[in-house]
Amino acid sequence: MARGSINTYNESSLHNTLKIFYAEKFGGKTEVECEGHIFDILCNDGHVIEIQTKNLSKLAEKIKDALEKEHKVTLVYPLVYRTRIITTDEEGKLVSNRLSPKKGCIYDIFRELTGLTDILLNKKFTLEVITINMIEHRVRTKEPVQTTNKSRRFRRNWLKVNKRLDEILETQSFHKKKDYLSLLPENLPTEFCAKDISKANPTLTRYAHLILWVLVRIPLIEQTSIKNKSRFYKIK
Repeated sequence: MARGSINTYNESSLHNTLKIFYAEKFGGKTEVECEGHIFDILCNDGHVIEIQTKNLSKLAEKIKDALEKEHKVTLVYPLVYRTRIITTDEEGKLVSNRLSPKKGCIYDIFRELTGLTDILLNKKFTLEVITINMIEHRVRTKEPVQTTNKSRRFRRNWLKVNKRLDEILETQSFHKKKDYLSLLPENLPTEFCAKDISKANPTLTRYAHLILWVLVRIPLIEQTSIKNKSRFYKIK
């Protein structure tokens, strides 16, 4: 790959693939300008579909405006379970092909929901989470480099140039209260705190406080008391 083409993608292959997939699924058109916005997909019945691979809160105002104008809105979020990292040199020669040790899970969505809590229960809004395996393409550079948006703390000798869909593993839709509450462990007491979530499901220990923070603001739970410096909640 020539140096001039590194890091020049405006949209990833992952985003484009999902856009085409959902446009065909719902019979919509892509990249449609409407009411001051350019929507990823707009269907004949006014259904808006937006696909965002990260930083969902960036779409908050756009989605709110569409909802206020009576559009049905579906926000599609691809949640990456496993990533295969393929690294080539600048001429396209394979350097490495490995599976990232990081694994995603459905509870990762809570980090993305912090800026959307006031629209999650809107009757015209649906969050569709598709769990996927992804292929990430990197290009090895001769010298350590910074990214275009200067997001790196330290320069590295590679650049991420594309993301591609490998396979879709599962699809989950969140639209009603019960959809979000289903992510709480089943065996919680009537009044519960973060420690109760961790005790019920140890894998949720690092998510417990975030889960409570989001659910309070949707709002699906409410604080009942503070005991021994722990905040207790119950389902509203």
